[in-house]
Amino acid sequence: MWFKNLQIYRLVDEMIAPDELRAYLAKQTLQGCLGLEAQSRGWISPGAEDADLVYSYGQQILIALGIEKKLLPVSVVNQLAQVRAQEMEARQGYAPGRKQMKEIKEAAYHELLSRAFAVRQRNHVWIDPADGWFIIEGANATRADTLIEVFIKSTGIGLKRVRTSVTPIAAMTTWLSGDDPPSIFSVDSDSIFRSREDKKASVSYIRQSPDPQEITRHVRTGKEVIKLAMTWRDKISFTLDENLQLKRMTVLDIDHEPAETAAEQFDSDFLLMTGELRQLLPELMDALGGVTDE
Repeated sequence: MWFKNLQIYRLVDEMIAPDELRAYLAKQTLQGCLGLEAQSRGWISPGAEDADLVYSYGQQILIALGIEKKLLPVSVVNQLAQVRAQEMEARQGYAPGRKQMKEIKEAAYHELLSRAFAVRQRNHVWIDPADGWFIIEGANATRADTLIEVFIKSTGIGLKRVRTSVTPIAAMTTWLSGDDPPSIFSVDSDSIFRSREDKKASVSYIRQSPDPQEITRHVRTGKEVIKLAMTWRDKISFTLDENLQLKRMTVLDIDHEPAETAAEQFDSDFLLMTGELRQLLPELMDALGGVTDE
């Protein structure tokens, strides 16, 4: 249980106890897509399917939102609609018009939806009531927005995205331009420069570091760093991006003894992950000038 990508939020209100949280989440558990439903969402176990809705270890909490979505490619709908259109043409003697084709496609969609195959996704959240962190695993912003919406609706607890006094873009550009980051962080070889004027114009460096002259040229021509690979205390590497997301997190050098059972391994991984991230996150915020309410 190691998160690979982090979207960082803060609790606005005081966190409720695990038992109370469990009661709230139980009111909106995931139900499978039925009939003509294209998607359903609700809370599921963050671990095994038959486990509790709220996993807690010490003061740390793990929950998960499940999203079940039916797979129905447009090409399949169009194929059936074409068959239905040919059948209509044979009956009425002329090809269906624009309005009829729209109705045919809608009918084909609903006909196929009732028997479409459904896939389920699990979106984890780590909650740290003591320090106020609400950390969503994953890089998809739309899924994060969905999760936040459902969490607030289920619990009434407010959340806010973390903002820092120095933006990640400003800090990363400064670090590559010559000002070293705090000693607990090191800059790695991957980075992306993007033009302030033309968001489509960018230069990427993969497994190689730009030389000082290249950096100076990029900055002088109006480019800034939007992604930068970094390592924290020689323990965890990650890519910091312009939205203060941590991506591609990799554990480098942390002592970790294997457990005897899957349940014990889950407990051990969660305890280790939360213990390290509770140190990394505040130190990263400090490197960016501290958290601001603005």
